[in-house]
Amino acid sequence: MFRRAALCAVSAHRAAPALRAAPAHRAACASVPVAAALSRSPASLSVPARRSFFSATNVTLTTPAAGVRGGAGSSPSGQAATTPPTPTPTPTPTPTPSPAASSATADENVQHAVVSTFDLFSIGVGPSSSHTVGPMRAAKIFVEDLLELGVLEKTKQIRIDLYGSLALTGVGHGTPNAILMGLEGETPEGVDTTSILPRVDIMYKQERLNLNGRYTIAFIPSKHLIFHYHDSLPQHPNGMRFSSFDENGDLIATNEFFSIGGGFVVNEDTKLANAFFLDPRVDHASNVEMPPDVDPVPIAGVDADHHNALTHSKEQSKTITAALPFHDAESLLKVCERENMSIAQVVFRNELQWRTAEEITARTLNIWNVMNTSIANGISSTEEYLPGKLHVRRRSPALYKRLMTGLADYAGFSGAPGTNGASPLMPAGKGGDESKKSNSMSLAHGISPVRPFRRNLPALDWISLYALAVNEENAAGGRVVTAPTNGAAGTIPAVLKYYLEFICPSRGQMEHDIVEFMLTAAAIGMLYKRGASISAAEMGCQGEVGVACSMAAGALTAVLGGTVEQIENAAEIGMEHNLGLTCDPPMGLVVIPCIERNALAAVKAVTAAQLAMNGDGTHRVTLDNVIATMRQTGIDMMSKYKETSEGGLAVNVPVC
Repeated sequence: MFRRAALCAVSAHRAAPALRAAPAHRAACASVPVAAALSRSPASLSVPARRSFFSATNVTLTTPAAGVRGGAGSSPSGQAATTPPTPTPTPTPTPTPSPAASSATADENVQHAVVSTFDLFSIGVGPSSSHTVGPMRAAKIFVEDLLELGVLEKTKQIRIDLYGSLALTGVGHGTPNAILMGLEGETPEGVDTTSILPRVDIMYKQERLNLNGRYTIAFIPSKHLIFHYHDSLPQHPNGMRFSSFDENGDLIATNEFFSIGGGFVVNEDTKLANAFFLDPRVDHASNVEMPPDVDPVPIAGVDADHHNALTHSKEQSKTITAALPFHDAESLLKVCERENMSIAQVVFRNELQWRTAEEITARTLNIWNVMNTSIANGISSTEEYLPGKLHVRRRSPALYKRLMTGLADYAGFSGAPGTNGASPLMPAGKGGDESKKSNSMSLAHGISPVRPFRRNLPALDWISLYALAVNEENAAGGRVVTAPTNGAAGTIPAVLKYYLEFICPSRGQMEHDIVEFMLTAAAIGMLYKRGASISAAEMGCQGEVGVACSMAAGALTAVLGGTVEQIENAAEIGMEHNLGLTCDPPMGLVVIPCIERNALAAVKAVTAAQLAMNGDGTHRVTLDNVIATMRQTGIDMMSKYKETSEGGLAVNVPVC
């Protein structure tokens, strides 16, 4: 059976308040528990007076749960669980779906898209979920396997072989550093991000590492860390092989891992050499059986065996029984109609399979707090440049200072009240009464008028600021949330922050709206993970930033009071206009074009939500259509545009 680094542990079932069906008007949620108030109607679009920048949107958990921590929703320690353990029965049953729900076909139960929200949104370290978070988890799993097999103490050397995209862009993505941290027993959720580079420097200088933090072994980078630039394991472009050796140099154990995007890792059980000998120089990936494919898009001329990797996003469906299963957008909308639920309520009900209502709320709010903290860290950074040879300057700290110079500037006025539009930022002689007279005369004589200088476009500037801050923090190796990946980590926080700061009607409404936004976004992400992929190594950037834009658009529509049909429409619009987006970062650094691209995706998500809200939910292109198109586009896309840094901007941007 496959295992992965982000499977959720199943908590004991407890009684939880039943979710109410969405009424026609907004509920008064300030005094109602989030779990019982996932319903709403359109909110006012007027912009309230600015609140304190961070205090207004950092959430204090009102229903804390014991042992709740950020990161992968796998287990209290944040580590992988092979399969969800059997829940402990209690006298009080959890809510069950209606009889109609139990009539779901066996096909839906086996191949559904449902995964835990806290697997999709996991707390980790930058700059990449597939090249940093996944490899760190894979290394940690391998070390734990050696410990379980009783051979960790016998291990004197470990060799790591990186293939495909991990080899081509691994250095720029921090893959070697992440693997070394995992071998020393660290997790993406728990590692001190400021300690990574100093510790790696010591390892390289001393040629030693502390295996699982307990046993010191030799580590010679040129000998034990091998980059296969021209080879790929057939199952997935992000393949890696770990092999352990004893003091005589004999193989003890080996395993292969595939980082499939969003921090998810797929692997088989680690094999002992004396039980089933594997030569690490031989490609054994062909022996790995990936989950079976249910291909909704027949593709002429494409070898199905070569593309089984596109369906590994369904591996959790084999080990999770969903209360309300869905496998595509159409089936999700049918569940909502049948159960008279919102999309967020459906996701909440499924989460109750693994944890209590209080834990779901607490974890969701914690995820948002980490996102909001990453915004704060980004704009407060004192570092002028981002790491790497591209020498890219941080922009969010300076942009934040400009936007906070005054409410008038924020609101789009070129000067403070009483200045008649004049601004110190305007060129000399371009403002005041003289400027007004000049404009009037120029219009009369058909001359292009000289307009007051405007630097700010209110909503666009703030949304861009939030996204830039998160992705600059990610590029610097800071703490971020995969949303659904690290390369796309800024889009969803930017849109949610924008909503909370400028649209959410009250502080009392915030907790409810954060949960509804995140759970709606998670449902949309699940559809992409099952129907295509969230890995840029498979889909290009359409699988990362494109998916994040779609998730944010649908989630924003939900908290604005949109119907499930409008939510689906917004999500479709968000992806339709990101189709074909390539992943071509120069030097493999998650900087260009990733940082700016998140800002543009956030703005595009808001526009998509507005378009959907101005319609009635009917549209020609469905979300399922666009997911299928994205998948086929990713398959047809040349590999040099899929996170290999062999084409596009990667070969046309000069690196000095």
